[in-house]
Amino acid sequence: VQKMFELFGRITKPHPWHGITAGDDAPNAVTCFIESVPGDAIKYEINKKNGYLMVDRPQKFSSLCPTVYGFIPQTYCGIETAKLCMEATKLENVIGDGDPLDCCVLSTRTITHGDLILTAVPIGGFRMIDNGEADDKIICVVQGDSVMKEWNDLKDAPAAYVDMIRHYFLTYKLNPSQPDEHPVSIPQVYGREEALKVIAASQTDYAKKYGNLQREFAQAVVDA
Repeated sequence: VQKMFELFGRITKPHPWHGITAGDDAPNAVTCFIESVPGDAIKYEINKKNGYLMVDRPQKFSSLCPTVYGFIPQTYCGIETAKLCMEATKLENVIGDGDPLDCCVLSTRTITHGDLILTAVPIGGFRMIDNGEADDKIICVVQGDSVMKEWNDLKDAPAAYVDMIRHYFLTYKLNPSQPDEHPVSIPQVYGREEALKVIAASQTDYAKKYGNLQREFAQAVVDA
């Protein structure tokens, strides 16, 4: 089944979420599919059904993401990811957001567009909760960056840089017409060790949710 899946991927474009793996060295180094880059005033998002990068909407407010942004393939924020969140924050009734695990990729060199893949090294993350849903943001450094390669943990990055990224996520959904509503919270900022646990949990969630995709594909071929 695995061989059939690989061969099919060579003659068709693999789905960025399901057809690409997180990498042979995951979670220590992970493949990231990039959806957007700093300066994008349009919110680009993967179409979960067909795998194409699509325009979700223009950004609602003035905030623009300060990092390269995307997700780790073959991950899913489900029960195990939410469980980690609740254990760390002591909150109750948190659920996974049902999306692949998001990642912010740091790079000293400009990456000019999305719809590409790269390999990055996780150094930490934000325990983000969006309207009661676990929506972690894994912070990574692009592999091979000659400057940031010394950043082995989030504490190695300048605090002001981390604060800038955190400020974006805390404010990008704030509506000036509804100043008392704060849909997003980040109760914890964590380092590399916890980031690896979150990635592993999201891989477990993916296996539970989509682990039979290859067998379903093989059976569909047989049935055809």
